[in-house]
Amino acid sequence: MKQALAILFICLLSCKAQKKADLQMLENMEGMTLLTHDYYSGFQEYEVTVIKDTKTLNKLYSQINKTRKPGLPVPMVDFTENQVIMLCLGKLQGEKTPVLAKSEETEDHLLVTVSLMAEKEGNQADTSIVSYPFYIYKMPYTSKTMDFKKVDW
Repeated sequence: MKQALAILFICLLSCKAQKKADLQMLENMEGMTLLTHDYYSGFQEYEVTVIKDTKTLNKLYSQINKTRKPGLPVPMVDFTENQVIMLCLGKLQGEKTPVLAKSEETEDHLLVTVSLMAEKEGNQADTSIVSYPFYIYKMPYTSKTMDFKKVDW
């Protein structure tokens, strides 16, 4: 009986470890690092903002923190080497994770595609969850113009 419980316990832990590894791979794709995310942004519509200075980052966090007490801490970013991408998904039903990928790159332009991946497939209860999530990514600084395109929404 103890062996059966031990095997069941190990199986449950291994499933979660694989899911975390998959999400970690998505977060680090294309030189982007996920700094933070939350399920309420305060932004009602889809919006992507490239942030290249502390003042703009603080301004966006003041919008996010309007209805929070205490508010979320502003991440520390060295803007001499990095820039930040703030992705607000707008109204979203169910639990989905954005996947960002470089689509086209030239000397002065970068096209990034944004697609959504369902975190939990096959569970009907999750489709009733409504959120307004946001994701903050850090990436190396680039002077290229960045455009974002929704794919498979």
